[in-house]
Amino acid sequence: MSMKHFFIINPVAGKGKAVSIIKPQIEAYAKTRDLDYVIYVTSAKGEAIGYVKKMAAEAGGENVRFYACGGDGTLYEVVNGAVGFPNAQVGVIPLGSGNDFVRLFGTKEQFVNVQAQIEGTPVLLDIIRCGGQYAINQCSMGLDAEVCAKQAYFNKMPLLGGEASYYAALLYCFLRKMGSEFTITIDGSAPYTEKVFFAFAGNSRWYGGGFMAAPIAMPDDGLLDFVVVKKNMPRIKLLPLINKYKNGQHMDWDITKYTRGKKMHVQSEKPAAVNIDGETHYVHESTFEIIEKGITFVVPSTASYFAEVASGIISDKTPLPSNR
Repeated sequence: MSMKHFFIINPVAGKGKAVSIIKPQIEAYAKTRDLDYVIYVTSAKGEAIGYVKKMAAEAGGENVRFYACGGDGTLYEVVNGAVGFPNAQVGVIPLGSGNDFVRLFGTKEQFVNVQAQIEGTPVLLDIIRCGGQYAINQCSMGLDAEVCAKQAYFNKMPLLGGEASYYAALLYCFLRKMGSEFTITIDGSAPYTEKVFFAFAGNSRWYGGGFMAAPIAMPDDGLLDFVVVKKNMPRIKLLPLINKYKNGQHMDWDITKYTRGKKMHVQSEKPAAVNIDGETHYVHESTFEIIEKGITFVVPSTASYFAEVASGIISDKTPLPSNR
């Protein structure tokens, strides 16, 4: 029995061009193959979660594949719909402004290929659980989460997509709120309270439109990369460090605490933003916990990931170029 393919398209992705970009490619490929497929264009934020859950349940255990055709927000929704269904596979056709998660696996051009997606290889990857939400890429609290909360606002402005919207949000937050006092516990160790810029849990490497927060994270190693950057300097001294942070050159700073583990708990006396793959809200505490092999992810046949892992270009000790 052939697998059914669901293309979940966010119509506002790609500055409103997502449907016109990918729908003709899907239909052209389907004409040359006996493809069992559905094109589903979402009409509201969060709608894809329920749709994916419904279709995965109705498949009766048969494998089904869902392609997130949009940006990181679309991927978040498809992942949260697919979690808990072993028969559900998740692919990505990156049409948004950030597309951070797929950077580890190859270029955007390698992923925007319908045939390569359909002929892709499913692999089991870890995910992060935060309350009732799931992230395939990262979770965080602190300045970067505050920036993420504001980035959605700037991303709607003309000429401010991807990295530009992140920098605009960063400047806004830089001039306002800087630093948070958190009590942090990792894997049951003794909790410590400290003023920090942020506390980050990475399953993969990039976020925020190209910021490499966890430069050696691997999404299938059964561990999360925890990065805590302490606040012990005036904000004016932080400015020259931002680009180094973007390039993943922050791991040896004396203000950086880095470890690998399975669970991080962050508590804040004041309400603080939490960022779960770009979805933000305000909390007093959060727990970021790994779910090993929690999702089946499709690596397109055109992607370079497997060859680069085999050759050692990608490993848990090797950062990739910041512009990957």
